[in-house]
Amino acid sequence: MYEQQNITFQEAINIIESLPEYQQEDLINILKHRLIEHKREMLAENIKDAKEEYVEGEVKTGTVDDLIKDILE
Repeated sequence: MYEQQNITFQEAINIIESLPEYQQEDLINILKHRLIEHKREMLAENIKDAKEEYVEGEVKTGTVDDLIKDILE
């Protein structure tokens, strides 16, 4: 079982820098793909929430001027 260790950002960088170059590149690629997937999941959740708000009638329509007016009120 993985035991979480509390390490600083700098310690993590030092550990990564101690890896061979090919492993550093693999790690970068893995992290990039995970970040992309996380952003996709967040976007999908936002879309789902927006659709639910629309169905429930919680969405306002109007012009940019209407929006600015609402913000300033």
